[in-house]
Amino acid sequence: MKRAYKFLLRPTAKQVQALSEMLRDHCSLYNGALQERRDAYRHPSVTTVRYGDQSAQLKEIRAFDPERQGRWSCSSQQATLRRLDKAMRAFFRRVKAGRTPGYPRFKGVGHFDTVEFPKDGDGCRWDSAPHYRQTRVRLQGVGHIRVHRHRPVHGRVKTVSVKREGKRWYVILACDDVPDARLPATGSLVGIDMGTVHFFTDSNGNHEENPRFLKAMADVLAAAQRVLDAFPKRIRRRTRKHRAAARKVARLHSKIQRRRLDHHHKAANAVIAKHDVIGHEKLNTAGMTRAPAPKSDPDNAGSFLPNGAAAKAGLNRGILDAGWGLFFRILANKAESAGRRVIAVDARNTSRTCPPSAGGCGHVSAENRTTQAKFECVKCGFRENADRVGALNVLHRAGLALCAGA
Repeated sequence: MKRAYKFLLRPTAKQVQALSEMLRDHCSLYNGALQERRDAYRHPSVTTVRYGDQSAQLKEIRAFDPERQGRWSCSSQQATLRRLDKAMRAFFRRVKAGRTPGYPRFKGVGHFDTVEFPKDGDGCRWDSAPHYRQTRVRLQGVGHIRVHRHRPVHGRVKTVSVKREGKRWYVILACDDVPDARLPATGSLVGIDMGTVHFFTDSNGNHEENPRFLKAMADVLAAAQRVLDAFPKRIRRRTRKHRAAARKVARLHSKIQRRRLDHHHKAANAVIAKHDVIGHEKLNTAGMTRAPAPKSDPDNAGSFLPNGAAAKAGLNRGILDAGWGLFFRILANKAESAGRRVIAVDARNTSRTCPPSAGGCGHVSAENRTTQAKFECVKCGFRENADRVGALNVLHRAGLALCAGA
């Protein structure tokens, strides 16, 4: 199986400067290649420019500008051109499908954060010492950089990527032939119901508390954002104070992201360690967090009726703060490695159905759920916590899918 490992880099001040220059020069290459494609796209008489044509020009570009382009790995520059080619292919695919195409944009230096090396040993080298905490990665034009390797790497390192997140630098290893870390069978099946009051509730009635990392730091983040917004929107040259304010906001968002990621990994590990089969709802979080459409007032031209956007915004913020989609991806990846099975089931009416697996009658009605936490069937009088009812119905549907698949 395939797996990616992400480790924090410990570069020196000189290496940080070299890494920044590497991102800047790859960004310049990306934008130059995009400009060439834009010119060819606007002039149909010009021959179509493809990845092979631009890759063939690298030799001349490196010879013409040895200080900025010639010092870096040619394979990493080819990966940058492939990145542009992928964006262009996605653009034309959307055009053919009749969707909003979204032409690829030029990248700013502050938004071009990743450089990929397609092959270990070609412009980069992962030096793995016997003691896994004594590890370095060698990058052409930068040198040997210390790596904070907090866990061993299994499998064969295929690609190496360097990524900047704020003021931190990371190395990402994509590995092949990673052996499975199968856990012993427990014979247990569980269904989980996601929520905002509780992060999730399982079919056994256990609640995983929702940390609400964004809400916990909302006041600090709002204060930092107000300081940043106090600067003029259009300033010709950013001042030192403006850059410091922007870094503080980015640092707070990064901290929230790391805390959420850590929580999701630990919660997924706890679920997988106890159960062989995990069922969860198939949720469309993008659709659930979409803003409601405006309602025009038929009596007053140019006016709009209340559409509940303010109340919906709070729910959307809670869903995005919980990060359900990220948790499902982590759960699926860990389950594959541990030999567990994850089943996504239809989420419709899971919290409105009287659970037949727990002695209920299976009646479906919106009146069954009287409050956010209380469920009482209007037909048979079955009472239970509403979140657990949703988890029980998820487990029931996962069991049916499991039987159908077997």
